[in-house]
Amino acid sequence: MARSTWKKFPYPDKAYDYAGAALKKNWAALHRGDCEPFPDEAWVKTAVAAHPKLDSGLAPAKAAEALQAAWRAYHAGDFAGAVEQGEALGPLGSNVANKAANIYATYLETDDNRQLDIFQQSAARAEKLQAIARDFPNAFYFHASALGRYGQGISVAKALAMGLGGKIKASLDKALALAPDHAEAHIALGAYNAEVVAKVGGLVAGLTYGASKDAAMKHFEAARKLTPDSAIARIEHANGLVGLYGKAKLDAATKLYREAASSRPHDAMERLDQQSAIDELED
Repeated sequence: MARSTWKKFPYPDKAYDYAGAALKKNWAALHRGDCEPFPDEAWVKTAVAAHPKLDSGLAPAKAAEALQAAWRAYHAGDFAGAVEQGEALGPLGSNVANKAANIYATYLETDDNRQLDIFQQSAARAEKLQAIARDFPNAFYFHASALGRYGQGISVAKALAMGLGGKIKASLDKALALAPDHAEAHIALGAYNAEVVAKVGGLVAGLTYGASKDAAMKHFEAARKLTPDSAIARIEHANGLVGLYGKAKLDAATKLYREAASSRPHDAMERLDQQSAIDELED
């Protein structure tokens, strides 16, 4: 699928344009959820020295500039541009390419087959990066994210039958082992536990997939503590409550959705998260 046909981000805002020094200044806030390091020249030099296959062929300073440009595109909502710029750098740009692709496919791609194809491409890029840089948390997190969304697209039951559940959990466990404060990995692991228990029941979930209600709530609560104003942490927590407890937790879930809908987005992804909460409340 040509990325020239990808849909435009429907809520453009100058506030999401982190030009020049603004990207570094706001990096910690923008990436507190995924713990991605700021890609300056020093980071590129260190990464390539440790993992020579990350060498993009550009001088470290130029590679850093290109990576930062890709992340600017991502934060502004130019997801196609972010993927293309990331891919142009080879494995060094896989994380930005994968995050952009995953967010685009989750929220903006309306064709089911195209959506699944995008997730498969992300998972494949992540697996290549894992083989090169086993110490990159997001090589594992974005892999799990892509496979998790792919599994939701084909149905949780089919995904479990294909063995995707074990792969998702293994990648999330690895991401958290490398970065214990990775809020988005906590969110994803909470969702994994909740969806598996809801699908197969508590006994089978625990014995076969290492999933439980308690683990789901523990990971959702950890993510909320790490990113207290995050819309997606609230949305997934709400989804987990409804999936596990049904109507008994509907009021609590609705409260979380309302909080998510009233959040203040810092970039395109957070704006899309917020909009999903608004849409859920309207349904």
